[in-house]
Amino acid sequence: MSVETSPQILMYSGDWCGDCRRSKRLMDSLGVKYELIDVDSTPGAGQKVRDYNGGNQSIPVIVFSDGTHLTEPSDSVLKAKLQAIALI
Repeated sequence: MSVETSPQILMYSGDWCGDCRRSKRLMDSLGVKYELIDVDSTPGAGQKVRDYNGGNQSIPVIVFSDGTHLTEPSDSVLKAKLQAIALI
């Protein structure tokens, strides 16, 4: 078994965002590692969110190593994606 050196998931998030807290709670409970990018304190993060969302500023944006992303996913959609990419 190889040791994972960096997360396979980036999560653009904000402390004030309820959907972000929910997605973090789910991934934490499943033991999924991710890199958290705070849109309020990370230069350029807001623009990346808009790029992923066609100009919209919706978060969380969860970016996966397979090149796909989810915006504001429900727990069931996020869990299905994590299963599909064999992280859980």
